[in-house]
Amino acid sequence: MRMEGLIERLTRAEIGATFNFYRDGEGAVTRRERLRAYLESRRNAPLLLVGEAAGYRGARVSGIPFTSERQLTGIGPAEPSATIVHRVLAELGLEESVLLWNVVPTHPGTESSNRPPRRGEIAAGIPFARELARGRRVVAVGRVAQAVLGAPYVRHPSHGGAAEFRAGLLRFRTGGR
Repeated sequence: MRMEGLIERLTRAEIGATFNFYRDGEGAVTRRERLRAYLESRRNAPLLLVGEAAGYRGARVSGIPFTSERQLTGIGPAEPSATIVHRVLAELGLEESVLLWNVVPTHPGTESSNRPPRRGEIAAGIPFARELARGRRVVAVGRVAQAVLGAPYVRHPSHGGAAEFRAGLLRFRTGGR
């Protein structure tokens, strides 16, 4: 898979009324570079965890799905779901085995809020997830991702779902239940 090609297509993508932070806004070049480095580092990850959409305190700022700027640099906004996801992956020894992504890789919402992605935005984002899914086991993080990918489901960690998220991921760890 050519990561550069995927990033070029993602940068040009118009995904409904979402904000394409890989193309627009201060820091777009940095976000693209971070994504390129992240995808390269996970090129051989056997597991793809796919959430719903990029969040306003997560990927919209950092450029990496389920990752906040604070996790990368120690400053900037933290994102609760990102914090839980990375903590659980570390606890289970899965960090290097997992590539994180979203059905909608751009941000539906404003600089200070998220909104659910629309049907057309989901349809426009799916080709990126399918490309990254080739040769990997796919796990949906949340019901939206499950509905569109038809993949096994783990509960999204937000709104009190951290323990269920962790329990769900145990099924995908080598030797897990």
